[in-house]
Amino acid sequence: MSETLLETTPEILRAEKLNAAGNAWAERIATNTASASLTFKTSGSAVGSVATEITAGKHSFLVDEPVGLAGDDAAASPVEYALGALISCQVVVYRLYAHQLGLKIDSLEIKAEGDLDVRGLFGIDETIRPGFAGIRLKVEVSGPETRERYEELQAAVDAHCPVFDIIANPTPITVELFITG
Repeated sequence: MSETLLETTPEILRAEKLNAAGNAWAERIATNTASASLTFKTSGSAVGSVATEITAGKHSFLVDEPVGLAGDDAAASPVEYALGALISCQVVVYRLYAHQLGLKIDSLEIKAEGDLDVRGLFGIDETIRPGFAGIRLKVEVSGPETRERYEELQAAVDAHCPVFDIIANPTPITVELFITG
């Protein structure tokens, strides 16, 4: 096999991207620690029954509710997107920390389940929170490392995953209401 083909394997390309990003951020932060602080922005407009067209940078996507929750079922629901955001952030951080810890991952699959009691959403019982009562993640990783090494990886991921942190810990939110028209 030629060296050119070896250099373009997905693992090598991923390692190169991770190294380049890590080095760029380390240099940027060393020059100016304020550059470590990022602000992410999204916007949304109501469409359909209860759907929302979300714009995030150059990307847009639809969020809706199932018919039973007054939606048109045209897209995943907000809580499904929250679970998807958690899964995708976990994947990113698993890849990042596997690389940093020198661990090989042959495959990675993550499933999330969240329990939500709609009595909180509809104000039927104010003692029940409107959000998830609990979330369960099932992480299936395969590779040549020992269970202890993958447990070390999981601990690093859970300690550093931004969406895991957002969901697991209170995040201050401020709301400004503007009335127009």
